[in-house]
Amino acid sequence: MEGFLKDFELEDKDRSIEALSRWRSAVSLVKNPRRRFRNVADLVKRARQEEKQKKIQGKFRAVINVQRAALHFTDAIGTPEFKVSEKTREAGFGIEPDDIASIVRSHDYKNYTKIGEVQGITSKLSVSVDEGVSQDKIHSRQEIYGLNRYTEKPSKSFLMFVWDALHDLTLIILMICALVSIGIGLPTEGWPKGVYDGVGILLSILLVVTVTAISDYQQSLQFIDLDKEKKKISVQVTRDGKRQKVSIYDLVVGDIVHLSTGDQVPADGIFISGYSLLIDESSLSGESEPVNIDGRRPFLLSGTKVQDGQGKMIVTTVGMRTEWGKLMETLSEGGEDETPLQVKLNGVATVIGKIGLTFAVLTFVVLTVRFVIEKAVDGDFSNWSSEDALKLLDYFAIAVTIIVVAIPEGLPLAVTLSLAFAMKKLMNDRALVRHLSACETMGSASCICTDKTGTLTTNHMVVDKIWICEKTMEMKGDESTDKLKTEISEEVLSILLQAIFQNTSSEVVKDKEGKQTILGTPTESAILEFGLVSGGDFGAQRRSCKILKVEPFNSDRKKMSVIVGLPDGGVRAFCKGASEIVLKMCDKIIDSNGTTVDLPEEQAKNVTDIINGFASEALRTLCLAVKDIDETHGETVIPETGYTLIAIVGIKDPVRPGVKEAVQSCLAAGITVRMVTGDNIHTAKAIAKECGILTEGGVAIEGPAFRNLSPEEMKDIIPRIQVMARSLPLDKHTLVTRLRNMFGEVVAVTGDGTNDAPALHESDIGLAMGIAGTEVAKENADVIIMDDNFTTIVKVAKWGRAIYINIQKFVQFQLTVNVVALITNFVSACITGAAPLTAVQLLWVNLIMDTLGALALATEPPNDGLMERKPVGRKASFITKPMWRNIFGQSLYQLIVLAVLNFDGKRLLGLSGSDATAVLNTLIFNSFVFCQVFNEINSREIEKINIFKGIFDSWIFLSVILSTAVFQVIIVEFLGTFASTVPLTWQFWLLSVLFGALSMPIAAILKCIPVERDTTNTKHHDGYEALPSGPDLA
Repeated sequence: MEGFLKDFELEDKDRSIEALSRWRSAVSLVKNPRRRFRNVADLVKRARQEEKQKKIQGKFRAVINVQRAALHFTDAIGTPEFKVSEKTREAGFGIEPDDIASIVRSHDYKNYTKIGEVQGITSKLSVSVDEGVSQDKIHSRQEIYGLNRYTEKPSKSFLMFVWDALHDLTLIILMICALVSIGIGLPTEGWPKGVYDGVGILLSILLVVTVTAISDYQQSLQFIDLDKEKKKISVQVTRDGKRQKVSIYDLVVGDIVHLSTGDQVPADGIFISGYSLLIDESSLSGESEPVNIDGRRPFLLSGTKVQDGQGKMIVTTVGMRTEWGKLMETLSEGGEDETPLQVKLNGVATVIGKIGLTFAVLTFVVLTVRFVIEKAVDGDFSNWSSEDALKLLDYFAIAVTIIVVAIPEGLPLAVTLSLAFAMKKLMNDRALVRHLSACETMGSASCICTDKTGTLTTNHMVVDKIWICEKTMEMKGDESTDKLKTEISEEVLSILLQAIFQNTSSEVVKDKEGKQTILGTPTESAILEFGLVSGGDFGAQRRSCKILKVEPFNSDRKKMSVIVGLPDGGVRAFCKGASEIVLKMCDKIIDSNGTTVDLPEEQAKNVTDIINGFASEALRTLCLAVKDIDETHGETVIPETGYTLIAIVGIKDPVRPGVKEAVQSCLAAGITVRMVTGDNIHTAKAIAKECGILTEGGVAIEGPAFRNLSPEEMKDIIPRIQVMARSLPLDKHTLVTRLRNMFGEVVAVTGDGTNDAPALHESDIGLAMGIAGTEVAKENADVIIMDDNFTTIVKVAKWGRAIYINIQKFVQFQLTVNVVALITNFVSACITGAAPLTAVQLLWVNLIMDTLGALALATEPPNDGLMERKPVGRKASFITKPMWRNIFGQSLYQLIVLAVLNFDGKRLLGLSGSDATAVLNTLIFNSFVFCQVFNEINSREIEKINIFKGIFDSWIFLSVILSTAVFQVIIVEFLGTFASTVPLTWQFWLLSVLFGALSMPIAAILKCIPVERDTTNTKHHDGYEALPSGPDLA
């Protein structure tokens, strides 16, 4: 089979237009293109969208260039006149939405300065920079300036899905056949007998269309829920004088928004204040060069990203008045790329469809030729009646219905169904899937490169120890803080608190009751909390000094620095960050007497020992340092040397509950877990051992040592690396690239920072953190781990495996039905001149094996056994040898049963009389259906004998099986007029069920037959043996 699917190969990521086009052109025999390709990217619309995007970017670049040129002539032009409507003036605003939108969008610095810059803008928008928007004015702002929402395509109604289902070519042909049958039947056989066959087909089509539309509509609702979840982005704003989080969709013009590294600018606006604010405008301009935002270039545009720094902005334009809003309207047109499994199953459907079409044509030809020969033999060739026409029409309907059954349209659609179901469940498990293919790929993951902080640990940090004035003190409650105050001088405590409160990107805010809340990262919050309980006053400290320059923390620098102007006119620099880095910047230290003394090399080694001691206790260590600068407030260069070491802080971040078990589950599943962290190597090793990641023989390496290795050395050491400490984002990217290219690993990688974006993009599955992650990281990820928990990552892997195995189960089940239905009708047509299964019966069988089969098997929840087998390789065959064994074995059994009944049933069962043929054909149909019902249960396990394990965990499966059996009884006993069946005795019902039930022991016997197994690569590159699978796991 794999040989026929070469055109249906698709990469997990970075698919080319050629690959996407190739498989589309290779697909043939599509019964319903509207339905089959609903969840496939529209390449024509996508090309159109890219053209629109380029036009918008070109227009944006042109406007910026014109404005830059116009700056030279600003003095020659007078003050702008903006007319304000009565409605706007009555609402208390001094500028129209389109006017302010035009100033920011076109970077109109001339008119911006004429208005009065930030002060003028805030005045016209009736807002205070310090207080922000008043809550009771939000509605009036939305009324005048609009909502921060973008135009979206309306979702499809249920009737649209019914309409799509009716576009099935084979169903349309059958409808025509049914109408012709009624047209011929009424004059020849009269009412109501003449309409039974036609109405039977029409009712079957109605049932198929209704069930299909309901299934598709339910899927669409799940995708809509998922899409809403993807768009949930929060930003920090100041409202009513309080800093708070709001959804970007609740932003209004006038809001004061706080931006930091990795944020997406949520609306167009004007820069108020900030430090080193670097904006990536490539999403709008197409240019990769970041832009420095300051008072001279204050315009911020929606959809751009904060690459570095932090700042405050005032929102001036929202929603569809922004360029980003117009761009977002076009982005939804092309649709999401199809997944590799969807493409592969389109290929399988095409191959099987061609075989089915051949059988259908042959069946029609054989039936027609036999009929013509029989008429010729009877000497009746020249005499043709309407009954003969009905018979030929019936043959044609059977041939068309064989095509309906033969083309497994449900195969690629089952993937969508399974993915929709899995993504809904994962959303409940706190994992948000951004790209469909990630669900599939995660099932093949052989390696997870995970961060430490917040993923393996709780991210609830507290200062546990502090080393200051050459003394180590444990921080346990109020007694510890009292001891700290007595052990060190007031002067040292004052400089410590100054270092804590001045050099921070976090804030301490008070609510209406006066309760203090810290807004910021967990590390910053832990240090600020320590400062507050030590008697510090955040507000007083910040008011006493003027911040002159800030160098924010990022994962490359691993430190944060600030220069402040002191009340007495002096200038002071503070630095905090990774202990080894900050320690190297220090040449002085505060000794046990509270005096600043030189820091000789020997003393520096002692300090390093303190750091390592803290780290070996799994504490995260930070150094705080200070330097007085003999300059005026004009000093802007942050020094890199000459600091005085104030203190070493040890922050405790406990391992999350359940992480050790989750890591063990990964190792048992053949997934290697590697910790990649920016922390000290001793801290990293201590946590890794506690989690079970660092094992005997495993290597812990530091980023600088790793990046200096040669390619040959990397090839030797990478398989054994379990911990990488003090790593840069570039090291993570290098590790991921080497694992994929050198060793063929399927790599999942976690990331939260802006600089993690390349590694997230390069990996097979990028996992961004929902709490600690920046918007840039989330945008480059495939899955967002909303609770930042490693155990959630393992759930994603488990569901990924469940999707793959569920689709395999469904394929096995459907191919068995295909083989039996095709061969039974074809052989019977050749030998007896009649098909035992009518068009209506085949439509019911098609519904069982297609929509209902997919619903039952493709939505089974994962079980623990999935994490006891090795990952599926990149190039592994989808239809495995055990599957072929099961398909052929079950098909052979069913064909034998049906053949015996068809050719010798009357004699064996003692049937006679006028209704003998009708009873036999009903028994054949009933036995065939029950064989499929029991084979559906058999298909729950491809290799294990116990097929009932966990069956009660899947209510959908049980509902489908029960409803199929009940409806089969109704068809046979009460709808015989339309379905060409007659009521059966209880003995024949028992016999039908027995024939179906016998497939279960046969399935167990088949699973004991050994098939040739792929013995290559049974040993993982990390050295452990692959776990057994197949019959030995029964």
